[in-house]
Amino acid sequence: MEHPSSSGGGMRVEDEVEVEFPLSSISDLSLDSASTSGSAPGMARLSRYRGAPRLRFFLNGEDVGGLDVESAQVFQLGPIQSVCIAEQPDKSKQNTAAFKIQFKTEEESRAFHQRFKCWKDEYFGQGGKLIVSSGSTGTSKSKFDEKIEASSAKMYFHYYGQLLHQQNMLQDYVRTGTYYAAVVENRADFSGRVVVDVGAGSGILSLFAAQAGARHVYAIEASEMAEYARKLIAGNPALSDRITVIKGKVEEVELPEKADILISEPMGTLLVNERMLESYVIAGDRFLVPGGKMFPTVGRIHVAPFSDEYLYIEIATKALFWQQHSYYGVDLTPLHGAAFQGYFSQPVVDAFDPRLLVAAPLFHIIDFTKVKEEDLYEIDIPLKFTATVGTKVHGIACWFDVLFDGSTVPRWLTTAPGSPTTHWYQLRCVFAQPFFVMCGQEITGRLHMIAHNAQSYTIYLTLSAKMWGPGAEQGEILQTSSGKFDLKEPYYRISQPQAYQAPEDQQQPLPFQPQDLNVQPQDVEETDLLEPTQNSGIDFS
Repeated sequence: MEHPSSSGGGMRVEDEVEVEFPLSSISDLSLDSASTSGSAPGMARLSRYRGAPRLRFFLNGEDVGGLDVESAQVFQLGPIQSVCIAEQPDKSKQNTAAFKIQFKTEEESRAFHQRFKCWKDEYFGQGGKLIVSSGSTGTSKSKFDEKIEASSAKMYFHYYGQLLHQQNMLQDYVRTGTYYAAVVENRADFSGRVVVDVGAGSGILSLFAAQAGARHVYAIEASEMAEYARKLIAGNPALSDRITVIKGKVEEVELPEKADILISEPMGTLLVNERMLESYVIAGDRFLVPGGKMFPTVGRIHVAPFSDEYLYIEIATKALFWQQHSYYGVDLTPLHGAAFQGYFSQPVVDAFDPRLLVAAPLFHIIDFTKVKEEDLYEIDIPLKFTATVGTKVHGIACWFDVLFDGSTVPRWLTTAPGSPTTHWYQLRCVFAQPFFVMCGQEITGRLHMIAHNAQSYTIYLTLSAKMWGPGAEQGEILQTSSGKFDLKEPYYRISQPQAYQAPEDQQQPLPFQPQDLNVQPQDVEETDLLEPTQNSGIDFS
C-alpha cells in the first residue's frame, strides 16, 4: 500500500519518502546469523537522500539495511516473495547485499515491482539492468535468445511444462534412481551447502538435495513447470523452507549467493541434443564458487560401428512407396531418390543388442567443469576401430554415460546397449551405402557435429575400410561411406531389442563390455575427413 510522500514526521528534510510498502517478513541473506523474520511489522521504503535514490528496509521501525539503487536488482520468487540484491559500493564489506522480502498481498507485491521499475528508470534511464516478475532481464536479448530460434524455444519449454513428460522422466527408474543414489551417497557434498538445480523441472532433484542436508537450494526452471515445482515442494513442508523456485533462464536470472554445488539433468539424446549442456556450463560459470562441484561432472559419448541388415532393409523399404509409376495416374518415381536419402538422414533411436557391434567402442570425453560453452558449438571425434568380426558395416552406434564424481561414492549413469534401458535408449546412424570388413581390418573416419539454432545438431559421419592383405602397407582406401544426419529429427524405433542370430557365414564377435569406467581419453590418431563415395541409393525395382 502506498503512502503519500512526506518530509515530516521526524524525518530529516533531505531524506524525502516517496513510497512505503508494508512487509510480513524480511530476511538479510548476506548475514551468517539467523534471518530476521516473523510477524513484526516490516517495511520497504523508497526515498531520496540529498537528491539520491535510496531503498531501505525497516523492522519494528528500525533501519535494518538497504541497497545501492543503481546496481540493485529485484527478482520475484513467487506471488508475494521477492529477492532484492545489489553490489556494495563499500568494498571493505561483503561484495553483495541481499534481502528476501515477503509482502502481505499479491497486489502490494505487484505495486512494489512496478513502482521500483518506474522509479529506477526515472533516475538511471532504460539501460539499467532490472529483473522483473517474469524472470527476464532488461530489454536486450540474452545469450540463449541470441543463439536459439524463438519457435524452437517455445516448443521446448511448452513440452517440458507438461506433467506427462515429467512423469516419463521420473518413471525412468535408472535415471531417477541413479540421481538419488548419487546425492544421498555423497551427503558430504550437499550437507550445509548452497545448491543450484539447473532446469529443475518438477523439482525432484532439489528435493533430493534438501534430503541430503543442503542449507538452501535454488531451483531454476524456465518453463511453466516452475509452478508445479512450487506446489510439489510446498507439499513437502519438511524440506520446502530450504528450497526457492526461480522461474527464468539460467542465462538471465540472478541469485543472492554463490553455489557450492550444481545439480542438473541436462542430457539429451546422444548427450548433446536440446543443447541444454550449454546452459549447464553457463550456470557453472555464473553461479559456482571456485572449486565447486557439478553433478554430473563428466560426460562421455561412446561410438562403435555396427551391423544390422534388418534395420537397413526396414529403412530402405520405406522409400518403396515412391517407386510407384501410377499412383492414381501419377508417376511418383521422380521423388524416390530424395525420399530414400531423407529416410537415411534420420538417426535411429532404439535399444539394440550389443552383439550387433562390429568393433570395441571408443569414447569422447566432455568435462563439464572445464569445457567452455563455445566448445559445444562444434564437436569433432576422430574414429579408429579394429573389426572383431567379418561382416557388413551399416553405420555407427552411439550412447553416452555421465559420472557423478562425489567425494564419497563416484557413481555412473549409463545408457549403454546391454545395460538397463533408459528413456534415452541408444542412437544409430545408418548409411545408405554399407560396406564390408574382415575380422582384424582397420576402420577409420570422423564424427563431426555442428550445433544449429533449433536446439540440436547436424551430424556428418564418414567411415572407411583400408586395404586388407597384400599391399595394405600402402594405406590405400578400399571403401568409404558417409552420411548427413539431423539429430533434431530422429526415427523413434522404440521396442525391446530383438533376439540376435548371427548368419552362418559370419564370424562371432569378440566379447564386449559396454561399461568402461576408465575416464582416461582414448589415444586416437587424428585422421583427415575422407571424401564420401557418391551413391543415390539402392533400386528395389
